[in-house]
Amino acid sequence: MPDTQRAALRDNAPEDLVHAELMALRRRMGAQILGQQTLVDRLLVALLADGHLLVEGAPGLAKTSAIKALAAGIEADFHRVQFTPDLLPADLTGTEIYRPADGSFRFDRGPIFHNLVLADEVNRAPAKVQSALLEAMGERQVTVGRETFELPQLFLVMATQNPIEQEGTYPLPEAQLDRFLLHVRVGYPDIATEKAILALNRAAALADGEAPPGRRVSEAQVLEARRSALGVYMAPQLEDYLVHLVMATREPGRYSAALEGWLRFGASPRATLALDRSARALAWLDGRDFVTPEDVQELAPDCLRHRLLLDYEAEAEGRRVDDFLDLLLARVPVP
Repeated sequence: MPDTQRAALRDNAPEDLVHAELMALRRRMGAQILGQQTLVDRLLVALLADGHLLVEGAPGLAKTSAIKALAAGIEADFHRVQFTPDLLPADLTGTEIYRPADGSFRFDRGPIFHNLVLADEVNRAPAKVQSALLEAMGERQVTVGRETFELPQLFLVMATQNPIEQEGTYPLPEAQLDRFLLHVRVGYPDIATEKAILALNRAAALADGEAPPGRRVSEAQVLEARRSALGVYMAPQLEDYLVHLVMATREPGRYSAALEGWLRFGASPRATLALDRSARALAWLDGRDFVTPEDVQELAPDCLRHRLLLDYEAEAEGRRVDDFLDLLLARVPVP
């Protein structure tokens, strides 16, 4: 077969078409969510790595808009749940409804059964609601009474936290934090981006009706993209580097004296799995069939920061987890 025909077949391969669809979605989201490209990319990484996302940032930084833009770009249903102190587990999972006609009960599914779920201000809900969310995120199922109900295969929770206001909040337990693939912190846009946001907002307000939606990515294409991302090559030396980064959070003294005295607890094996899947997903998004050290280093803070507990003395000295992660990346040798 001539080389030109082989190239044509390769360019029209199903995974190439899927990648093109995801790239188009990435561009559309980036055009709508100005100044938050990292958040857009992390949402897509979580989608491809089959994980959940915890986003921390001040109000008004397009956290809700980002996941709504993702939901509009794929064939999936979306639901937003505002977490409040009086929220009940049944408000999230659903409840059994009595049917007087035949004396039976029918389960009425709650918002957790949607494909994409926004848990807004997740740390405002009490422990029972957190427990229900923990089962859904970790086990991909909901248990009500004696029955267990499976969640959709395409299922992603994006939870948000407001770092400013802490009154009336319930800190998330470590077990639930560990269920999040990534913990992303978003900040304010710069001056140029702020002006672009003004122009975009004015244009949207003056437009006659909403802009026509772009082509939507099907659920089958998302699942195919997940399989392709999982198959991205990672060299054995890079895999060793990834594992050593996680091990250095548990036994920091083995890697550098500068890392000692920072942590009470290091990252779990779930962090290793999260960093592995996320790095492959990021490489796939960038159009590569191999993972680089830069992929691992870029995602290590988001994969690890919510899985580490600072030592009491380190907290008293004003140290931060992100400071430890910067030092970690500087001291663990890169292959």
